[in-house]
Amino acid sequence: MRIATYNVNGVNGRLPVLLRWLAESAPDVVCLQELKAPDEKFPEAAIRDLGYGAIWHGQKSWNGVAILARGCDPVETRRGLPGDPDDSHSRYIEAAIGGVLVGGLYLPNGNPRPGPKFDYKLRWFDRLIEHAAILIRMDAPVVIAGDYNVMPTDRDVYKPERWLDDALFAPEVRAAFFRMLDQGWTDALRTMHPDETIYTFWDYFRNAYSRNAGLRIDHLLLNAPAAKKLRAAEVDAHVRGWEKTSDHAPVWIELDL
Repeated sequence: MRIATYNVNGVNGRLPVLLRWLAESAPDVVCLQELKAPDEKFPEAAIRDLGYGAIWHGQKSWNGVAILARGCDPVETRRGLPGDPDDSHSRYIEAAIGGVLVGGLYLPNGNPRPGPKFDYKLRWFDRLIEHAAILIRMDAPVVIAGDYNVMPTDRDVYKPERWLDDALFAPEVRAAFFRMLDQGWTDALRTMHPDETIYTFWDYFRNAYSRNAGLRIDHLLLNAPAAKKLRAAEVDAHVRGWEKTSDHAPVWIELDL
């Protein structure tokens, strides 16, 4: 089973890119982030024409997450993180697909730091960790995939000294990521590429993609049953070079189920 995560940066504006990549890569499951569309504007018909069922949690102009499944409809198990009934952001969705539980997330950016957006990011991360503590104990494979908006180590960012004041590289945020890993989650991409410079995001400015001045902020975390099945983890970096593409590239894993 190939499971991917992709921050599309606007599902309707980037729809040709998304459909091209789906046709080329044929992933079995895809977690999408930054739909930037309300529920009624999600392009279900175009995605279904490629053979994918979908569930989505949209929001006008901002945020939004979805899970696609090739040849079937995902069975939704959760919409939104527990812990804050007043949280109106569409940032988390969860589904069962082919015996695997898949959580798709778009963690808050948190800039500027300090400030209320950064405080919200830390609170949201705490809620994620609390929910992940339940999921990690499941006997079935679990994958929590998405745009975490955190570079865990210096190796995950081009010129880390330039990011010391950024919310994506803040000590509190990096510590939260490792608190989650300490529950028993496996960082799939780094596990398969322990010593490589490997990025998932390149800014639109300053020719970042052509210079490979990137960030690794899109992650797939696996519980023990999923980690035992992990066979591959890659970034489809070439998609970032396509015309009118997202500033993120798709990231995927393969589980031998």
